[in-house]
Amino acid sequence: MCGITGWISYDHDLTTRRATLEAMTGTMACRGPDAAGFWLDTHAALGHRRLAVIDLDGGRQPMAVEEDGRTLLVTTYSGEVYNYLELRAELEALGRTFRTHSDTEVVLHAYLQWGEAFTERLNGMYAFALWDPRKQELLLVRDRMGIKPLYYHPTPDGVLFGSEPKAVLAHPSVRPAVDAEGLAELLTFTKTPGHAVYRGLHEVRPGHVVRVGRGGVTVRRYWALTAREHTDDLATTIAHIRALLDDIVTRQLIADVPLCTLLSGGLDSSALTALAARALAAQGRGPVRSFAVDFTGHTENFTPDDLRGTPDGPYAHALAEHVRSDHHDIVLDTAALMDPGHRAAVLAARDLPNGFGDGDTSLYLLFRAVREQSTVALSGESADEVFGGYRWFHDPESVHAGTFPWIAAGLSGRFAGGNATREALLDKGLLAKLDLPGYEADRYREALAEVPYADGDTGHQRRMREISYLHLTRFVQILLDRKDRASMAVGLEVRVPFCDHRLVDYVFNTPWAMKTFDGREKSLLRAATRDVLPDLVADRVKSPYPSTQDPGYNEALRAGLTALAADRDAPVRPLLDRTALAAATADGASRDIRPAAELVLGMDAWLRTTGTSLDL
Repeated sequence: MCGITGWISYDHDLTTRRATLEAMTGTMACRGPDAAGFWLDTHAALGHRRLAVIDLDGGRQPMAVEEDGRTLLVTTYSGEVYNYLELRAELEALGRTFRTHSDTEVVLHAYLQWGEAFTERLNGMYAFALWDPRKQELLLVRDRMGIKPLYYHPTPDGVLFGSEPKAVLAHPSVRPAVDAEGLAELLTFTKTPGHAVYRGLHEVRPGHVVRVGRGGVTVRRYWALTAREHTDDLATTIAHIRALLDDIVTRQLIADVPLCTLLSGGLDSSALTALAARALAAQGRGPVRSFAVDFTGHTENFTPDDLRGTPDGPYAHALAEHVRSDHHDIVLDTAALMDPGHRAAVLAARDLPNGFGDGDTSLYLLFRAVREQSTVALSGESADEVFGGYRWFHDPESVHAGTFPWIAAGLSGRFAGGNATREALLDKGLLAKLDLPGYEADRYREALAEVPYADGDTGHQRRMREISYLHLTRFVQILLDRKDRASMAVGLEVRVPFCDHRLVDYVFNTPWAMKTFDGREKSLLRAATRDVLPDLVADRVKSPYPSTQDPGYNEALRAGLTALAADRDAPVRPLLDRTALAAATADGASRDIRPAAELVLGMDAWLRTTGTSLDL
């Protein structure tokens, strides 16, 4: 995994602008702590920060293919192509020769051999730029599910791009600004594909190629979810899912550096850890190393709520004992969660105010601890979106609410430990101007208009096809971006096997009745992996990523709000409802203010540190 950035300018000589490229590349140092690289030509400047995972000596970047002393193609590349060994063998049979053992060089030769159609052959998580000096064209390519981020900013004579907004914002011609639409995108739980919040900045959509030439910028989709009839019976479906999972996990265990799994004790992470343990043992590489996050006193003092019914600890330990993993608990306290340095690191990683409160800080701290022992981690992200795991999938009111079901279920507040909305402390006039319900409704209609249907999709099956599509193209993007930023902030590569497009496509076309054949969530995943799990874990009810229940954390947030309320120069102050803020900081204020406090404190720190202007 790495950080990439670059600048294409058809009106200027970029060989004289190395300092600017170095500044842009320097913002990606956290994503690639092992090495920096630069490539400059008259109209193209490419920067790279490397996290060495495969071919530690030979995979340096930017990487070029040359012939007779001239450059045919050059790339700055981030990610992993898991089928690169098969592609390499196919390319060698076609006469292509390689000088390294990296997947990066395979991508270069795949483009030279098959042209832009090469994207359809890649299996993996990736975001990369290809500069073709012969055509004077740039391609920006992002993986099918959008696991790895990639942003671009068109200019009058070319484009700026980077793995994260901060790389583009480091260019002297770009001013960080957010308009009303950008702020609405920031405040809602919609994650519009292609929207990057900052004005003028775009995100390469998952499964898309952006082509930049002298004539401007064009966008092409090379992959999308499609609908078709599912003809396999239940037993065949379960067996096929298991075969896919075995293949996916085995592929994603390839690394030349220490590797581990992230284990919560839920079905998703437990299944991955158990399958990884079996695959590693078969290769003579065991035991699997696993990590879990916990909070001081959390298990002993846990209080169930309507989102989390059980603490993770006992289940993670049960699975670790079952597969005999080398397991480690990362235990955090409120002081660590509220530490200003830690919160600042999370904000710097995300480029925007955090959306999950202590969940973002704890994830960052978990990854920082994991990185001390491993460079690559497998995560269970996206299994809920693929297999239908969230509670609102099974709640008729949320399913038929006429909006994104997670919004109908009130997730934006409850995930962060409360029931109030995140915007509870914002000025009512500002909220009226932004019209967040209207913005959500427009994005919802756009998403529904994209949904593909099979001929047999009627009634409840048709609606659940829509619900699945919304999660696989919108909601999962929120979580993948969160995980990428938190992990890459400490130079940890997190792989997400459940995002393999073959699995996603197959399960998307499996009837909803089959996905819930045993009357529960994630029926197919449970059936496909039950043989490698203890019953305690296999039968556990879904519980989201944990949030601290320490009352001291809420008091620390209230103290932060109190200090903010007293600061007349606080940049977020003009956006706030003074009456609501006074009520939130009063003695005995409700715990429900927590998600709103997280948002306001995060927005204030964001405006202070980035110099972003709100052009509303």
